[in-house]
Amino acid sequence: MVVRPRSIRGRITALVTLVAVLLLLPMGLAEAELGHQALTDAIWLEDRQQAVLTAAAFRVGRLTHPIVPTVAGIDLVQVVAPNHLVLAASKAAGGRPPLASVRPAPGDPERDVQTCVLNRCVRLTALRVSPAVESPVVYAGRTVAGLTSSGALSKIFGFQNATLTVLAALAAWTITGRTLKPVEAIRARLAVINGHNLSGRVPEPYGQDEIARLARTVNGTLSRIEDAKRHTDRVIAQQRQFVADASHELRTPLAGLRAELEEGHLHPEQTELPTLIERALVDVDRLESIVCDLLLLARIHAGAGKTRVPIDVSELIRTELARRSDPLPVRTCLEPGVVVSAVRGQLVRVLANLMDNAQQHGRTHVLVELRSAGDYAELVVADDGAGIPAQDRERVFDRFVRLDAARSRDRGGTGLGLAIAREIANAHDGTLEAGETCRGGARLVVRLPIAEDVIRSQVS
Repeated sequence: MVVRPRSIRGRITALVTLVAVLLLLPMGLAEAELGHQALTDAIWLEDRQQAVLTAAAFRVGRLTHPIVPTVAGIDLVQVVAPNHLVLAASKAAGGRPPLASVRPAPGDPERDVQTCVLNRCVRLTALRVSPAVESPVVYAGRTVAGLTSSGALSKIFGFQNATLTVLAALAAWTITGRTLKPVEAIRARLAVINGHNLSGRVPEPYGQDEIARLARTVNGTLSRIEDAKRHTDRVIAQQRQFVADASHELRTPLAGLRAELEEGHLHPEQTELPTLIERALVDVDRLESIVCDLLLLARIHAGAGKTRVPIDVSELIRTELARRSDPLPVRTCLEPGVVVSAVRGQLVRVLANLMDNAQQHGRTHVLVELRSAGDYAELVVADDGAGIPAQDRERVFDRFVRLDAARSRDRGGTGLGLAIAREIANAHDGTLEAGETCRGGARLVVRLPIAEDVIRSQVS
């Protein structure tokens, strides 16, 4: 069974070590062989040089006794007669028998000789002084240690390559550790990030390498997850609040309807059937209105709806106002040619809800304005009533919210009108905000993007 390192650091170090061994092992063997050959050749060359110099000095009669070697490292020099008599010798070879018994032939005047005892070897060059049969022979050489052998050199280069392999492994371990240190920091930071707190971020190393890009990608993903969780939490909270509010709003007409029916059931002789039916229908109408508004909100929030079409807002306002029978007079100031891309039925619902709110709270009249403001169309519906307090101008768009001035359910509707209007505006990439007129009345402003075709035609 092959045991593999568990960490990337260990795997890379093992791989580098293996590659180093595979590369350095044959290189070490080759180096040992080449080194041994080069050292041997150098020794033989020096031996030959000394032998040649000694033979030349002997021939001209200038040979000293004892012989003084002129080549560095050579200490064994002898001139031996054919009868094995040592004619001259260096100090190290004096008093010794002939260094070798080999006599080169006249046709091959030079020979290399090596003799070894234990761990010490003597390497000599035997050179005839002249081609004559009775020519003396010069022996020149040295004693060499076992380090010059191939095995010794293999050990030296093996130790060297083993050291290089260890250094390569240490370097790989250190460099890989430093390289992967940011990854460990990212892992440690991710380990403490949980669903309850997604605000943490991993450290981002400097640079543009893969780890730096990974850290930035992780942080971007964490940001998107945090945004998604925040949105999900908000939606869940809205759904819970919506269910609670809807339950409360539906309970009131249901309770009224039940009370009226039970009264008629308990006291049939005292109950006028037409009156009972009329009151029951009022509660049923209210229930139906609440349910319809809730379904509309659900469809808008889910993105359901018909295809958007270009709509001339001023024409739509005139048409819808002509259909209404409002108790308060309506003044208009409409800029012609303001076109938006919208679902007509939803835009009609926005206008109707804003008009219902203004008619309910106005005193003498309602003002409807339409104008273009940059790339947006602004629809303003204002009344001259008591207005909306500054602290309630955002809360008024919450579902089932009725301010003190509109708390009566007979006049307050379902409490979903402005919430529906804002949802529709948001669904059309627009806004709906509440403000105040110069006389203190409520001023509701819808901003919707002007149709792109109209913007392009204006630019061209």
